[in-house]
Amino acid sequence: MSGSRLPTAEFEAEDMVRSAQIAEAGLVPEPEMLQVLAPDGVLSANLSAEVAGSVVDFSPYLSSTDPAHLRSLYRDMFLLRRFDQESTALQRQGQLALWVPLTGQEGAQIGSGRALEQQDYAFPTYREHGVALTRGVELTEILRLFRGVTNGGWDPREKNFHLYTLVLAAQSLHAVGYAMGMQRDQLSDPALPPAATIAYFGDGASSEGDVHESMVFAASFDAPVVFFCQNNQWAISVPSTVQTRVPLARRAEGYGFPGVRVDGNDVLAVEAVTRWALEHARSGRGPVLIEAYTYRMSAHTTADDPTKYRLTQDEQEWRPRDPLLRLETHLRSQGLADETFFEGLTQEARTLAADLRAGVLAMTGPDLADRFAMVYAEPHPLVQEELQLFRDYEAGFADEGTRD
Repeated sequence: MSGSRLPTAEFEAEDMVRSAQIAEAGLVPEPEMLQVLAPDGVLSANLSAEVAGSVVDFSPYLSSTDPAHLRSLYRDMFLLRRFDQESTALQRQGQLALWVPLTGQEGAQIGSGRALEQQDYAFPTYREHGVALTRGVELTEILRLFRGVTNGGWDPREKNFHLYTLVLAAQSLHAVGYAMGMQRDQLSDPALPPAATIAYFGDGASSEGDVHESMVFAASFDAPVVFFCQNNQWAISVPSTVQTRVPLARRAEGYGFPGVRVDGNDVLAVEAVTRWALEHARSGRGPVLIEAYTYRMSAHTTADDPTKYRLTQDEQEWRPRDPLLRLETHLRSQGLADETFFEGLTQEARTLAADLRAGVLAMTGPDLADRFAMVYAEPHPLVQEELQLFRDYEAGFADEGTRD
């Protein structure tokens, strides 16, 4: 496909024409963009919007504007970005097989992750490093997967945070199925605390059939699930305007449940909207779709070059909306954090990066026999035969080091 790709400027022009045609046809009624913290760092008192025909006030779900809480949100996002930078560097140096950056999406991930209760269960894609952080997953453990020494890295039952899903959109099916199981557990044992699942996916994955099927089942059974779409504007090299003729949040109407669009770079608004959506799902009122409107400031993965398909001007226009810069501006302008806080955080980030590097370099893969032993719960003669064949093959190279 790359050979038939239009030059960037021509591609962008065609996209703009298509978007204008769709808007002119009246097919894009833009939903309200929920926002608490504006790009200039100013807090808004209004956090309400029309959802499924009714005006919803999300203010009661705003956790806190207490300075300590705001600083904790900023700390999570700051350390997460440093983690992303160090992981990218490790991949470039050949220490990771691949890396999936999240720069620009810290607000959407930390905000939604902080809204989860302990009993809720999250189903990530391969980019939800921020949600993993809020669920207590050690960041080094995430890198075990990208180092290639394990298929996971943590116990999902312990963290209520599923293993990363590399198959696009498959986790949406898993989330709905798990939610339906929660629903039935609750019916059989009312003493259990109400719980919900949250399925993370991107605007690109929203075009997959798995997402459609998941929403059909969730709506049919009023499954307690929140579909959390991080619309970062690009499905690798395909802009979101090419993928859908209506805003993604509007798609929920076709399935018969609420859809909300929130400023994904506003960590406070994301936290409030996600908390409302989870309560809606837990209370038996069915699923909710959240479109977190954000922007991928870096590459899709370290195998991608975004300069081939998007304009520098586009990136520059989004840069002032950076979720970290936004909250930092608020903290500084309101005197809620001093230089000691920021300097201490910088030093903490340096320590984090050094520990990550040391941890990755110390990682070793399991013995091959362990891999074979994981195929079946009990020893299997065919697997044992295959292991012996591989050992015989490997032994054939034993004398390679003695040759001149």
